[in-house]
Amino acid sequence: MQPGAALPVAWRPLGVSSAKNATRYALVSDGDSGVTVMRAESSAAASGISRAMTVNPAEFPLLRWRWKISNVLKSSDIHSKEGDDYPARVYVMFDYPLEKLPFVERTKIRMARALHDPNLPAATLCYVWDGKAPAGHIVTSSYTSRVRMVVVESGASRVNQWLTVERDIAADFKAAFGEDAPPVNAVAIATDTDNTGESVTAHYGDISFYKHKLTK
Repeated sequence: MQPGAALPVAWRPLGVSSAKNATRYALVSDGDSGVTVMRAESSAAASGISRAMTVNPAEFPLLRWRWKISNVLKSSDIHSKEGDDYPARVYVMFDYPLEKLPFVERTKIRMARALHDPNLPAATLCYVWDGKAPAGHIVTSSYTSRVRMVVVESGASRVNQWLTVERDIAADFKAAFGEDAPPVNAVAIATDTDNTGESVTAHYGDISFYKHKLTK
């Protein structure tokens, strides 16, 4: 993709029903390398973009991406709805069978799909750059028990630097949900500051699945 081009057709908006403003996404040139990357600018705003796909975690367990943020969020709090903001998130959504859920949870998800998003997943890993929680911390989302937040970077010591992240999504799903990972059906990125009212700019590089670790 070229800088300034329209967002790829395969990536669809991922809205937040409670947010008054949407995060702005644009394809830009990375000044360091000239590679086209995605820029997300958020000022008291929230939204994401998602890409539908089918990936078997047993065959392609490794997910690698690059990201960079301008600053951490001072008022964020991974343990509360009021602080549920992050300068950068990468979601991995799974095609988890509804029939495996308890009746109450099945009902909640069906209602949410009917009211908000017919593609709402029943199990999601959300990888975040948090300002306070330590890297490696896994916590259930303040909004739903079907999303696990995984802190992969913490604090401000490496802001304004491109960081490469590699995660074993099969192992992470097992650690977060206690069972083998079902197929992936979507990946999303999101930068949000609607709860804290703060501002941040994030950049995302290519996101790829691999069978084996890459040589660094």
